[in-house]
Amino acid sequence: MKLFSKLKSKSKQTPTEFIANYCDEKQSWRNKEDDLEVLVKFIRLIRPSKPKKVETVDLQEIISFLNVNHSCRHQLSIYIKEILKDKKFNKILSDAAILQDVDFIFEVKKRISAKILPYQSQKDTLEYVLNQVFYLDNDIVWINKIPLRQLEELYNILKFKSIYETTEPYSSLSELLIAMSLITQRISGRAMETDVIKMVPEFDDYESPFSAFEKELFRIHDKIRKSENHYISSDDLSYRQVLVLHKQCEEYVDKAFSNSSKYGISLRVNQNLLKIRQQLERLKVLIPLLVIENTSDKKSNGIELALKLIKYNCYKNNIRKFIAESTQLISYEITQHTAKTGEHYITESRKEYIKMFRTALGGGLVVGIMCIIKVLLSKVEASFFGHAFYYSMNYAFGFIAIYILGFTLATKQPAMTASALIKALEEGAQKQGKDSEKYDAFAILFARVFRSQFIAFVGNVIMAFPVSLLGIWLIDYAFDYNIAAAKWKTLLTDLSPIHSLAIFHAAIAGVFLFLSGIISGSVSNRDKHNQVHFRIAEHPLLKKRLGKVRTLKLANLYEKRWAGIISNFWFGIFMGSTVSIGLFLGLNLDIRHITFASGNLALALYGANYEVSNTMLYWGIFGIGIIGLVNFMVSFSLSLGLAFRSRATSLYELRFVTISIWNHFKSRPISFFFPTEKKQKSAVVENYLSSDTEK
Repeated sequence: MKLFSKLKSKSKQTPTEFIANYCDEKQSWRNKEDDLEVLVKFIRLIRPSKPKKVETVDLQEIISFLNVNHSCRHQLSIYIKEILKDKKFNKILSDAAILQDVDFIFEVKKRISAKILPYQSQKDTLEYVLNQVFYLDNDIVWINKIPLRQLEELYNILKFKSIYETTEPYSSLSELLIAMSLITQRISGRAMETDVIKMVPEFDDYESPFSAFEKELFRIHDKIRKSENHYISSDDLSYRQVLVLHKQCEEYVDKAFSNSSKYGISLRVNQNLLKIRQQLERLKVLIPLLVIENTSDKKSNGIELALKLIKYNCYKNNIRKFIAESTQLISYEITQHTAKTGEHYITESRKEYIKMFRTALGGGLVVGIMCIIKVLLSKVEASFFGHAFYYSMNYAFGFIAIYILGFTLATKQPAMTASALIKALEEGAQKQGKDSEKYDAFAILFARVFRSQFIAFVGNVIMAFPVSLLGIWLIDYAFDYNIAAAKWKTLLTDLSPIHSLAIFHAAIAGVFLFLSGIISGSVSNRDKHNQVHFRIAEHPLLKKRLGKVRTLKLANLYEKRWAGIISNFWFGIFMGSTVSIGLFLGLNLDIRHITFASGNLALALYGANYEVSNTMLYWGIFGIGIIGLVNFMVSFSLSLGLAFRSRATSLYELRFVTISIWNHFKSRPISFFFPTEKKQKSAVVENYLSSDTEK
């Protein structure tokens, strides 16, 4: 007979019935081919079907049963101890749930692969046991809901030995010490890499805290191995020194992260620092396990070690947490750049408001010309790739021209101003004592942002329409050729939200607007980290040919303009290649942009010789507004979400922000469209708007 074979009954057994059946078996569990099968089935009976919804996992029935059934208790104790005997687990403590590779893409691929086909360790390791028994990612959730008192009772009933009895190889304490040594050595080596040291020049004249920490921790390990008790007390001098050095190591990493605003940061350096931080956090958990103040600490530390082993093993392939931790700082630096850029899109006074209108008229002028060029390019016989190239270059150089000439493209605003708003909210939280004042100030700033974008929309639309109309008339007048005669129906239909996928296509353009903001911030962050400005300014050949003054001007021009040029170039690539990619894939993909929609309406009207139905004209005009709204909503919401996440700000705050904006709109609706005579002063707003000037 095989142990626990009676589990095959159709009705689900209770854990106590399962143990009782095991006790009834005459043959020993050692005869089983798979020793873990019994434990796997037993844990399966305890595991809740929906662990997140369970408030507590009660093991009292099992404890009571074992208390009165000495034979079962004895056999179960032997069985579990035999499974755990001489099982190595130092790799769980040193590796599991810690970033293993600084290559972000490789790490993601590895974790996804491990999710599909889990890595199995050797059978002489505890990792193999945990992989077989606690194989679900959420197992640690219900395990943590078991009352600590019940875990302590099970510890006593099953007569587990203290982890401090010996430091012989494969013992629990030996594995713990080995893991801590491995982590410490890895931290010391990684912290000495050039790219990491470059992030903290403040520590150049001091001894590395990591080396001192490693030496001090080695002293503790040596003391534990040589002592009879195999542990230390909290008043041990070396222990206190280790805590101080650990704190200094944490401050070193924190300083490196905070310096990213000065020096920029690459994804590789971010991953290196993140790994060091994770390893320091792991040591922060493990070091207290070496300290014993009273006898009861031996039991509680043993239970704590077991829980941590299960937790780390469950979370070792967690993809969501890894991506969140890896990208948070990078996204913060990117949104910092877009926030600074977004400040230029926020108007306060009437003078700034009128200036925004003028620059928007300039943007509409360029877009009107681009609309005509695109129609001409559509008549060129070329492949999908050829048209994608022509359209992309038209968009790219047009957007770059708008940027260099200082004009405004309205839909570029949301991706920038969203970060600026969150930056204001963050600074308000730091400088204001009352949340109501913080949200009120945010509402005032939002009103400024909204009216700035409103007037930019107006300027773009009312200029793109006449420019496109004038352009197509001039071509017709000069060459007697109506370039939109064969395409006017398509141009007009594509604007209608009910006769085409205009809303979906406008959403695609909104995503591209968001991505262009990301690219701008990413390029700026990369150049800052690579010290491109300094390298250009001090280039010996450039200084020889151009002189120091001109070389410095070139460096300043690069720093000011290059990120924007690159982002506008790629924005053009995205906009110009979408249709061709859709045709290649057999999908109805396209883009709709409010300013281009205005120009296309003018071209359609002229192409039809102004003979269009009132219905189509109405839907075309209405579609322009809908397209602009969708452009704004998609790019703004994506940017807002990224800005919230990059600053670890809870989305729950949106509730209070929305209420504050609505209240402000009810009290001063005109301020959302036009600058009011009386300026709305607020400490947060004024501090925010002047903070970068002071810097």
